[in-house]
Amino acid sequence: MNLTIKQRIPLKIKRMGINGEGIGFYKKTLVFVPGALKGEEIFCQITAIKRNFAEAKVLKINKASKFRVQPACHIYEECGGCQIMHLRYDKQLDYKTDIIKQALNKFKPQGYENYDVRPTLGMDNPSHYRAKLQFQVRHSGGSLKSGLYAQGSHKLIDIKDCYVQDQTTQKIINKVTDLLAKYKLPIYNERKIAGIRTVMVRRAQASNQVQLIFVTSKIIDLDDIVIELIKSFPEIKTIALNLNTSKSSDIYGEQTKIIWGQDSIQEEVLDYSFSLSPRAFYQLNPQQTQILYTEAVKALDVTENDTLIDAYCGVGTIGFSFAKKVKEVRGMDIIPEAIQDARHNAKLMGYTNTHYETGKAEDIIPKWYEEGFKPTALIVDPPRTGLDDKLLKTILQSKPEKMVYVSCNTSTLARDLVKLSQTYTVNYIQSVDMFPHTARTEAVVKLTIK
Repeated sequence: MNLTIKQRIPLKIKRMGINGEGIGFYKKTLVFVPGALKGEEIFCQITAIKRNFAEAKVLKINKASKFRVQPACHIYEECGGCQIMHLRYDKQLDYKTDIIKQALNKFKPQGYENYDVRPTLGMDNPSHYRAKLQFQVRHSGGSLKSGLYAQGSHKLIDIKDCYVQDQTTQKIINKVTDLLAKYKLPIYNERKIAGIRTVMVRRAQASNQVQLIFVTSKIIDLDDIVIELIKSFPEIKTIALNLNTSKSSDIYGEQTKIIWGQDSIQEEVLDYSFSLSPRAFYQLNPQQTQILYTEAVKALDVTENDTLIDAYCGVGTIGFSFAKKVKEVRGMDIIPEAIQDARHNAKLMGYTNTHYETGKAEDIIPKWYEEGFKPTALIVDPPRTGLDDKLLKTILQSKPEKMVYVSCNTSTLARDLVKLSQTYTVNYIQSVDMFPHTARTEAVVKLTIK
């Protein structure tokens, strides 16, 4: 490779990569530059050299993109949580459509050149959309801070006013941080101190109800804090304690106990409302979830004779939008509280054609097949790692007639489509911007058996 660390080079940015970085070529070597935009001419310094590419940082922008904007957040560069806030919002949407095409081009599923990749559906007001936060709490520089670790580091960024975070949840975490300092409660430290590690705050958009989880490595008396919090914020309905004694980077431990208030809060999507217990998964952007689920319902064209599996079902939300239209809906999730919520929600809505079990999709679905339950329709909404090999094998053996794949990771989606496209036609891919100003996008894929 014809580059060395700290070398300074001119570079023309040809495109943007899957993490929002600019990509150019220097004497046939690929160079990745965070913060650079397509079409820009920059002067940069090499920061790392890998086998097939180099990384660099921008020193000077000689010719800026006409789509470059001033980021709306004052800690944008320091935090790194939003990778493309310096790109005008309509162009962010074009970029998100493009990264789906880039992933398809890399993995090359059958017939990918002819896939109908539809323009990304964005937000009218792409700010303060995150209804849930999980902030780390640490002592740093003589004071107590709460926020997120800067990308790729162990430096905690103190966040008091996040541009993409729901404003009520931000006010609550700011108050929590002040109260933890006021009452001198033990704060976790990786080396020796047991105490509070993380605080989760979630607000239901429909009901304005809020729940909190204090994640701690030892049992702590939070009575004083609870009293002050519920006095300051009457919208708080649930406060829970989660015990996580492990040294791993997992946020939560197995045990969650409600220490004040009700078991769950109420949220709504499409035309139904449902309960959310503190540990249950729900999409971070409630406004765009409406769009996402509308697209999923449209893509999975069901009839009253269909039987449907909702894999990775969470509290049952996507499956409920089909319950009135099909013969039976079954779902599974690895979080027991989510399955309890799903059963409770189904009962409240009067559904008698639903069935939920705790466990992994890759274990439960093959078991159901062995018991004789063979669905005609399938909806999968896996984590970022994509579909498990065992589950993929089960799908390809059992061949449900129609399928919708909801993805939050373009790379694992394209990888899974390599196998799925051998048995299924990819009718279209609809991208939905669930995370404005970040390099991530969500996609709804309509698949039908060949």
